[in-house]
Amino acid sequence: MTDTPAQTAEKMALRVYDTRSRAKRDFEPHVPDKVRIYACGITPYSPSHLGHARQAIAFDVITRWLRHSGYDVHYVTNFTDIDDKIIAAANEQGVDFSQVAETNIADYYTVMDAMNVLRADAYPRVSETLPEIIDMVEILIEKGHAYVGNDGVYFDIDSAPEKYGQLTGQTLEMVRAGAGGRVAETGSGKRDHRDFALWKLAKSGEPSWGSPWGEGRPGWHIECSAMSLKHLGETFDIHGGGADLLFPHHEAEIFQSECCLGIEPVVKYWLHNGLINVDGEKMSKSLGNFWTISDTFEHVDPLSLRYALLNAPYRQPIEFNMAMLEESEKHHERMIAVYGAALVAAGSAAWAGCDTLEAASERFTTGMNDDFNSRTAMVEVQAVVRELRTLLDKGTDAELIAAGVGWLDEFAGDILGLLPAEDTVRASVAHGEGARSDLASIVEPLLEQRAAARTASDWTRADEIREELNALGVVVEDRPDGPVWRLE
Repeated sequence: MTDTPAQTAEKMALRVYDTRSRAKRDFEPHVPDKVRIYACGITPYSPSHLGHARQAIAFDVITRWLRHSGYDVHYVTNFTDIDDKIIAAANEQGVDFSQVAETNIADYYTVMDAMNVLRADAYPRVSETLPEIIDMVEILIEKGHAYVGNDGVYFDIDSAPEKYGQLTGQTLEMVRAGAGGRVAETGSGKRDHRDFALWKLAKSGEPSWGSPWGEGRPGWHIECSAMSLKHLGETFDIHGGGADLLFPHHEAEIFQSECCLGIEPVVKYWLHNGLINVDGEKMSKSLGNFWTISDTFEHVDPLSLRYALLNAPYRQPIEFNMAMLEESEKHHERMIAVYGAALVAAGSAAWAGCDTLEAASERFTTGMNDDFNSRTAMVEVQAVVRELRTLLDKGTDAELIAAGVGWLDEFAGDILGLLPAEDTVRASVAHGEGARSDLASIVEPLLEQRAAARTASDWTRADEIREELNALGVVVEDRPDGPVWRLE
């Protein structure tokens, strides 16, 4: 299919921040018009949390934008369903490790569907990739990049020292103190403390699989190398994940994949989303500020959470707190209310050719082409919502209202994923109209009393009435021809 001029321009203009080169680069996939993406997914040892939501939504929007721009995208994200943390959780619960994984994978699908995260093209699992993992380890041993110890197989860092620090730009000793809990992977079979496990021999009572080196299971890092290469080939365009995976996980993947294949680079662009801080501190179970996604749904609608997480560029850390969440919910609900009212009033129509919407589209596109800047995109969505609100209040220009709905369908809906299904929106509008009708008998007399108070310059009473109306969820706008009201 031939691209539209707009899609051609979007492709040519896109720039992405590549962690490996520490710079924004023009986006040019290996195969023109096709993009292959791998994003590190969850280790399903517990229900999915806000950090998982940030990562999934970030790469969902990246994928949506690339497809909108005319690329054929193949997107893969994984489940690390063999892992020490899963085994520990299973032992604590007295169940098989696979049951822990399946329960939390089901939770992942449920919460991601609720937040309108599109399903990936593939969800490989470690348990399904063991032959490929074993093959990679054998090749690394044959090439002199790995060795067999008395408790497993390890990657020999000194076999390719030039590759260290490709993403962090630092030495191992510089970053070791700030790295995550899975850095150590210590074992008596290591030759050097910097080496990391490729295959770990099983301890008594642990789940295990056969290998040339004995019963055991894969190390953490080799799992993603094998899954990404199996599903995307020896080179692919984008490898993504949270910033917490930079070291050691993604550094280790570069060692493994490039040394195994003899190709550099295997990944053309490395993209990392920022992390979430809760009330000024890194989200952590030990700090008591840990939010699962389901926890958050008890406070806000899933799409309001999506709105909150998109209201910052994907690489930027997010400061998460209840005030921020409530503010995002308010803005999202206002957007849905305006969109719904406009949809019912005028329907949806093509927006191309409308100067105001064309300009909004250009600014939206410029933002998204600047390393997928969703904050700039959201500003344009908010501006179009405000314009639609004004048009609805005037009650004129149904053609422009319908065009505005069409613009929101495309940009707020298809690209940002912020709109519910149309049937849901129409039902909500009908419910809101019913609520407005029920309130009219209360609101209209209060507006008359307020008008009388204002005429008498009794501003105290007028303000009191406005507060009463606000408490009912009623917003009043004073205009030259009299006040108008609507439900917030």
